[in-house]
Amino acid sequence: MAENAENAGNAGNRASEYPEGTPCWVDAQLPDVEAGKRFYGELFEWTFEDQPEQPEWPAPASRPAPSGPSGSAQASPPLGTVRALLDGEPVASLAHKTDGRLPTVWTVSFATPDVGALCRRIVAAGGQLVSAPRPVGELGVTALVTDPEDAVFALWQPGDRPGFGRRHERGSFAWAELYTRDTEAADAFYGGLFHDALFGEGAEPDFGRAPVSDVFPAEMPPHFLVHFAVEDPEATMAEVTRLGGRVQVPPFDASYGTVAVVTDDQGASFALLARRPGRPADPLTR
Repeated sequence: MAENAENAGNAGNRASEYPEGTPCWVDAQLPDVEAGKRFYGELFEWTFEDQPEQPEWPAPASRPAPSGPSGSAQASPPLGTVRALLDGEPVASLAHKTDGRLPTVWTVSFATPDVGALCRRIVAAGGQLVSAPRPVGELGVTALVTDPEDAVFALWQPGDRPGFGRRHERGSFAWAELYTRDTEAADAFYGGLFHDALFGEGAEPDFGRAPVSDVFPAEMPPHFLVHFAVEDPEATMAEVTRLGGRVQVPPFDASYGTVAVVTDDQGASFALLARRPGRPADPLTR
């Protein structure tokens, strides 16, 4: 799978639209959103605004989602969710985790012009539908799915909001890495779903894949790891620990930069990424 990404630049940072298969949003499911605001506000200099349109994941049993990926989308009630801003532009969301049995995680969303159709393709390719398509106010339509190895990711069909207002700069989204047990199966699944975004003419993908055992214990479930851009991973790691988080994996070299894996003070894992000046030229599997 591809392992290159856009150079940080004003045109790339202030993206107005995202082709299908492009990471376009990230959100954290947290037990305590106020604590999350304090942690990420200090770490990345984020400010926050209420985002009452955000739905909860997965759809509650008392309010079932439509049966089948092509069912009609249902709106969700307001929740304690906030949108994170970097210099006034949206970069992420922090949402209240309503079920304590669910993991505290960061989730990446991939852009699509037709979330229902993409859900059908995912299921046909061996993935699963966790929560069926549902509107987020007038902002867009979202769904939660898994790949055949149960790695969770979200889909985003834009309405009024296409996705990130900033990316590829300090304190904003920089990369998403899929850690998987079967890299060939991952290449086939995501290459089939998002071929143009990964391998099309002029493609500059923002996600790649690696074996779980490259970085984590072999028993770790397959998952996406959201990366945020930093200038100095060591210095940012020190801030993470000062704020109550911890270092999960110390800095290591990847093809796309220097990476450190950390957790926030509530246990949500994410990565710190310092880009190298250059990048691989070809969108090849590793």
